[in-house]
Amino acid sequence: MASVKKFQVTFDCARPERVARFWCEALGYVPPPPPKGFDTWDAYNGSLPPERRDAWFACSDPDGVGPRFYFQRVPEGKVVKNRVHLDIRVGTGLVGDERVAALEAECARLVALGAVRVQLLLADEENESCLAMQDVEGNEFCLD
Repeated sequence: MASVKKFQVTFDCARPERVARFWCEALGYVPPPPPKGFDTWDAYNGSLPPERRDAWFACSDPDGVGPRFYFQRVPEGKVVKNRVHLDIRVGTGLVGDERVAALEAECARLVALGAVRVQLLLADEENESCLAMQDVEGNEFCLD
């Protein structure tokens, strides 16, 4: 049996393109070009029946290293905490005040994009400091 090497992370959301564009900015990812025969995503969406417009969006690592992200519209809103979340590794190798400063700087950048700061969790005997946040639709993630 072959081991899986590639995977996609899928987000359920109300506004797929909005959430995707946040994650593009957060991670340096890029959206795909519009489907063949269309100059823009708006033109593509305009060609669809109303119920299928803005139903999904995707983005990927331009270097091809990280997973593809897929965002799909769902009718229900987010109700409880995520069981799985992303950690953005901005403090790797840093400790103490230097690590907290890196987390805070990235937090400020992401808040300007629409993210919400939740809580700074300071280092203890087992874990380094991390910063809990939410994306533009309330999905939890951490700056680590």
